[in-house]
Amino acid sequence: MKKLVVFTGAVVAYSLLMSGCATMFSGKTQKVNLSSTKQYAIDIDGVSYQSPSIISLDKDEEDKVVTIKECNKKIILKREIEPTFWINILGLGAFGSTTDYASKSMWKYDQDNLQIDCN
Repeated sequence: MKKLVVFTGAVVAYSLLMSGCATMFSGKTQKVNLSSTKQYAIDIDGVSYQSPSIISLDKDEEDKVVTIKECNKKIILKREIEPTFWINILGLGAFGSTTDYASKSMWKYDQDNLQIDCN
């Protein structure tokens, strides 16, 4: 029985140390609302979308370029560090932060709502 308790405790401790806060709380994707008064064809990193819609973007270490095809207008989604990433540094240290870095969950984009128009 004592071995089971020690084993269970070790598994729980390992799980806590190896999980990242940003990975657990915000995930590997970010939802972005593409708002528009009419329908536009949108291109983000080679993937086509239609507005208006809510899309799910994979988080990445680089900015994303949103191109409105009808007028060749570009909007930059700048990456920034997810606030929950800092919980790792303050609480769990290197283990959680490396998980968030490796899964790219430590990043988020600066805009959740994009107004799409050709004006």
